[in-house]
Amino acid sequence: MQVTLFLVHCAGCLYYLIADRYPHREKTWIGAVIPNFRQANLWIRYISSIYWSITTMTTVGYGDLHAQNTVEMIFNIFYMLFNLGLTAYLIGNMTNLVVEGTRRTMEFRNSILAASNFVGRNHLPPRLKQQILAYMCLKFRAESLNQQQLMDQLPKSICKSICQHLFIPVVENVYLFKGVSKEVLLLLATKMKPEYIPPKEEVIVQNEAPDDVYIVVSGEVEVIFFNGESEQVVATLGTKDIFGEVSALSDRAQSFTFRTRTLSQLLRLKQATLKEAMQGKPEDSVVIIKNFLKHQIEMHDLKIEDLLGEDTGEYDHGNIPCNLLTVAATGNSSFLEDLIKVGMDPDVGDSKGRTSLHIAASKGYEDCVLVLLKHACNVNIKDAQGNTALWQAIAARHHKVFNILYHFALISSPHAGGDLLCLAARRGDLDTLRELLKHGLDVDSEDHDGATALRVALAEGHAEVARFLVMNGASIDKVSLDDGASPARQTTVPPDELRELLQKRELSHPITIVDSPVAPSVVREVGSPGNSRKGRSDNSAHWPRVSIYKGHPFVRNHSSEAGKLINLPATMEEFRTIIGKKLKVDKNNVVVMSDEGAEIDSIDVIRDNDKLFIVAEEHMNTVSLTNLVSGSLHVS
Repeated sequence: MQVTLFLVHCAGCLYYLIADRYPHREKTWIGAVIPNFRQANLWIRYISSIYWSITTMTTVGYGDLHAQNTVEMIFNIFYMLFNLGLTAYLIGNMTNLVVEGTRRTMEFRNSILAASNFVGRNHLPPRLKQQILAYMCLKFRAESLNQQQLMDQLPKSICKSICQHLFIPVVENVYLFKGVSKEVLLLLATKMKPEYIPPKEEVIVQNEAPDDVYIVVSGEVEVIFFNGESEQVVATLGTKDIFGEVSALSDRAQSFTFRTRTLSQLLRLKQATLKEAMQGKPEDSVVIIKNFLKHQIEMHDLKIEDLLGEDTGEYDHGNIPCNLLTVAATGNSSFLEDLIKVGMDPDVGDSKGRTSLHIAASKGYEDCVLVLLKHACNVNIKDAQGNTALWQAIAARHHKVFNILYHFALISSPHAGGDLLCLAARRGDLDTLRELLKHGLDVDSEDHDGATALRVALAEGHAEVARFLVMNGASIDKVSLDDGASPARQTTVPPDELRELLQKRELSHPITIVDSPVAPSVVREVGSPGNSRKGRSDNSAHWPRVSIYKGHPFVRNHSSEAGKLINLPATMEEFRTIIGKKLKVDKNNVVVMSDEGAEIDSIDVIRDNDKLFIVAEEHMNTVSLTNLVSGSLHVS
């Protein structure tokens, strides 16, 4: 408007100047209307000039003030051409202002229309439609509150100051970061992204492993547990609460669903950023882990006895030690490896003799077990009760962890299988004994003292265990059946009963051997050692077949040699002969292994469709510890 008025003023003054300087006053535009215009009042002359200028600019004039000479005609021509361009410019600007003012509204309407069409076309339920529309409405209303786009344009120094002012007061009051240095808090605050989440929106879903940690700035978030049939609201989070940290610090999925109850503002932090900050400041990492463990205990998600054992008198919830034992109890493999790298000994135990490997194995934290094995921890350490990590894994039925530990134990202790079987027999633990046999351990394996599980069971007076072992193929050659046997053996399982059990086994008495937990259960007819396979083939229309491969099951991934599918023979000797012919190896210098790394020396433990790996004995000693760790990681 100011530019237009200025141009009107300038054009009127120039037009009057032309008339004033023209020699014939009566032949000018103003002289034709006011003959003696020079004697007229100044304001009359100025208003006349402005009137002509405005009427010419807005229209083409009314004709009452028009050009009387050639000079004025030329000026009018250029002035009206200039007015055309000025008018187009003004109209264009006004149009842009109107369109820009309504652009967001038009885009919002278009998005709502597109969402409605999408819902109708795909027949989505009304609940999803409401969530989609609510999110779009929230995004439209909160678009003006989005400061991230502005902050991305600012230098880092200014962004740090802004984040310190906006986020630090909230972050430093979150339980996880209490006692953490200002440096780490500022680093985390600069990496946080504010988000507005509409009501009834699921931020984290139960049993998923999220990539982010969230801090509630405003609003409410419900903690929901879904049991498969109904939902139960466990708790409600408010300002300065945090969720998603369980997955970040313990490497396990979330146990609850987190759903917004009201319109909520959240600060989103990447888990990778949190872990990088912890790795950069080990002393702050200790504080964060302590805060996390204390909170888990207070929320009854973790018992202090699980961290410190039964002797917890010298500790309270506010004085939890941060060592390999407590970190292993949380399952945080990355932080566990960081602590080992800074010099902590993985073989240090607690007051009960439990090492971090014991705890990780008992809880089934495979990643932690692999980290500890990678750093050469001792697999054979026993706690105060005589339990190794192997025993803890099989007792808790963590079969995958047991397979990894068992293979490592065999390298340093050839009697690892016999020690486990004898320990189970000594304790009369029939369930654990069954689990060990499922993993392919030889029932006649000897411990470091040369005793077998059957001999130990008889010596300890466990009759049921002894009967189970005999019926599952235990040899009684090393067990005396004479009258001179010890009284303990005579009172538990009399020699006559042992002979009767042996006769039942030799007469193909049917017994049930449950297969590994990862495969369906099967029932086998176990007969005499010489013709057990033959007896089974006579009663079945299907002859068992197995696949044989050359190479170690943990490191064979680098080989491209194809395997062989063969019929399973009746004896182990025939099986070795076929192996020698098919794979071109020395049958007397090979070890037969399962796909889980267990050594097989009996034909009766081989099942239909098994995958067997043939390893030369000299190659067994060349498999290094590092290769086994990497192989286990690849398999998992």
